[in-house]
Parts: sequence; structure tokens; C-alpha cells
Amino acid sequence: MKKLAVAFAIVIATIVSAQAQTYPSRPITIVVPFPAGGATDPLARIIAEHMKNTLGQTIVIENIAGAGGSLGVGKVARAAPDGYTIAIGHTGTHVFNGATLTLNYDVMKDFEPIALIANTPQWIIAKKALPPTNLKELVAYLKANPDKVTAATVGVGGGSTIAGVYFQKATGTTFPFVPYRGGAPAIQDLVAGQVDIMFDQSANSFAQVRSGQVKAYAVLAKTRWSAAPDIPTADESGFPGIHIAYWHGLWAPKGTPKDVIARLNAAAQAALADATVQQRFKAIGQDLWPRSQQTPQALMAQQKTEIEKWWPIITAAGIKAQ
Repeated sequence: MKKLAVAFAIVIATIVSAQAQTYPSRPITIVVPFPAGGATDPLARIIAEHMKNTLGQTIVIENIAGAGGSLGVGKVARAAPDGYTIAIGHTGTHVFNGATLTLNYDVMKDFEPIALIANTPQWIIAKKALPPTNLKELVAYLKANPDKVTAATVGVGGGSTIAGVYFQKATGTTFPFVPYRGGAPAIQDLVAGQVDIMFDQSANSFAQVRSGQVKAYAVLAKTRWSAAPDIPTADESGFPGIHIAYWHGLWAPKGTPKDVIARLNAAAQAALADATVQQRFKAIGQDLWPRSQQTPQALMAQQKTEIEKWWPIITAAGIKAQ
């Protein structure tokens, strides 16, 4: 019986090894857990366009939106661990959702990290008519007008809500949140002056700030954002330590062979080293991670660090997604 078990294990290992050596032999699907047109969708399409050349297979983008990205990510968690279905996700899907949603998967244990691919900070933006001209003036204005300035959010309990609550705690301000179904309608109402401020992914509202339709008060990062170096950080504005960013990564289902992960990572790194890909990322306000950080190990470490930072904050504030 023992010999039979050993023989069976050898056969399985041989099959897995053969699959890894011939991978990929058919099209790969990257699940984007949000609608087309947001900040995540173009990242997936840009990197997939280059990765398909390295891997020699078509890469299909499948948009599965809903429940803060958990529907699409959940599909990948349940997919066969063969490298043919992978997910692109970010701070919201693989950190925040683990604390704000009741999930049927574990954001860390049910995935194999592939690569860190991009990063964009949150920033504080406002309608053009709001009186304050800088962050110090905004905080003073919020304190002088408690609960009167409205902040647009994408849903309830997502990244924009978490950033807003984090900011309130750090500055001693209060203001109500106005939830929207997506980033696009929230930005539209901000441009139209229907809401006052928003804590948004900088890449998501870069075009509106650049065109002067809305104004930006501060970037919530340690350093100024490369795409808009004229916008100061919150640290520079007198409110240090308010840092929140949306970093993106690629994940495969748990149990995907290491050789397959290595091939996907190599293809991702080749894409990120390409000058055209770099320029296209820059054009949509996405910063590249250094090559040393584009690894599965770096993605796992980044996710773990962010979970350790944000889950206690989210729990203490009682933030739940709806």
C-alpha cells in the first residue's frame, strides 16, 4: 500500500512537472474585478498586451464587477490552480476587503502572489468653488464648518471611505460621506459641484485635476507624486503620516505550481521593463515598482505589511462595506 502511494505521488508530480514545462498551452484569463474604464482595467490591458508576446499565448481580459471587487477575486480563488486564470487586484481587493467584507475566501491564504506591478497614491481633491486654497486652510474650514462639507466615496467602506475616516482621525475633523456606485459618477458630481471633496486614487482623477476641472490639495504619500510634482504631500502641508496608496498586483489561485508562477512573473517583469509599457503607465498616472520589488515575495510582504497597518484601523473605526 505504501509503495502504491509513493508511486501515485510520483505520477502526480510528473504530470504537474510536465504541465509546468508546457505552460502555457492555451489562452490565459486575467480577471479584472471592476468595470472597464476604471483605474485597474487599463493596467491589466497594457501589461497583458506585452505578456502575451513573452508567453506566446492570447491573454483574455474578463471584467467581473461587483461587491468591491470580491466577486471577480472570488472566482479566481475558486479557479483551477493551473495558471490559466489569474487576477489583477489592489489594496482594496486584497487588503481592505478582508476587514470590511465577509468573504468566502482568505485574501492571503487562498492566492499565490505573482508580481507587484504599479502604485498610485490617494489624494485629496475638491470642487473648484470650495474656498480653501491649501490643505491647512481646508482643515481649518472643515473645523469651522463641522458636518457641512460632503465627501464623495465609491460605495460604503471602500478605499475612499477608509482614507476619509483616516484623515478625520488625524485632523480632528468631521464630515459626512456621500456614496456612489463608482468612481466615474462620483467625479462627475465633484466636477459639477454637487459634492465638495473626495479622497481618490490619483490615477483615477488625474485628467480632471490636470484639466482644472477639480483642484488637488495634497498627495497622501511620503513623497510627491511623479505625475503631478506640483501638488504637495500632506506631510509637507503640516499633517505628517497620512499615507494611503493603491498598489496593484497579480495573483494566481493557491497551489499554482512554482514553475508556472515563475513564468508569469518573468513575463510581467519583461512587460514592466519595456519602454512603451512604462510610458503608457506614466500617461495614466501609475508609478512602477523598482525591479527588485516586482517579485512574488515582495507582493506578499507588501500585502502583509498593509494588512497589519489597516485592519486594526478599520476594525477600530467600525467600517463595514455595503
